Amino acid sequence: MNATLLLRLAAPLQSWGYDSKFERRTTGREPTKSGAIGMVAAALGRGRDDSIDDLAALKFGVRIDQPGQMLRDFHTAEHKPKAPPYVTLRFYLMDAVFLAGFEGDAKFLEVLEAAINSPEFPLFLGRRSCPPEGRMVLGIREKHLQAALSEESWQAGEWYQKLAKEGERRLTLVLDGDDGGDMLRRDVPVSFSQKHRRYSYRYINDKAGAVTINVNKVTRHDAFEQI
Repeated sequence: MNATLLLRLAAPLQSWGYDSKFERRTTGREPTKSGAIGMVAAALGRGRDDSIDDLAALKFGVRIDQPGQMLRDFHTAEHKPKAPPYVTLRFYLMDAVFLAGFEGDAKFLEVLEAAINSPEFPLFLGRRSCPPEGRMVLGIREKHLQAALSEESWQAGEWYQKLAKEGERRLTLVLDGDDGGDMLRRDVPVSFSQKHRRYSYRYINDKAGAVTINVNKVTRHDAFEQI
């Protein structure tokens, strides 16, 4: 039976682009598979020309615990002397928290867990300007991906949990689709090579409100308690 490695992805800023180019750099509402695999590859110390087939084969999913707010950054940079500045619009998710999971062979997940806890290269959430906060690895669960994401305690920030109304709160799951799904996204990395980056497509199942959290019984989470 496969197991699932759970990660808490939280930071003041995150940015997960999958279809933006040139002057407008957008972000998705949740972490992308390509971005998460890039982060794990960095933890393992892999170069841009190294194979990532084993990572791309893992099943990936995300639970949106704290959606955050969209932030737009008007960015300028000088790229040639005396030339007009290069202007871009860059979008970020501010104060967002996600529960992400990779499903695969338990032994391989143990290797990934150790690497993320002691990474070879710095980790970031989508862009280099977005380092993660606090403890990222929550551990390996002997469950399939959807069950692991559905049964884990709410990982939203404590301030956000305190603002939540009492009663039930419904969270969205975004999962790899096995034989089809709600949408098709070009979000599976084939190569991170700077000479020729390549991505393939994956199906996604977007399950709005699939997980019910009882706010009265939620466990408060301190991201720094085990550092």
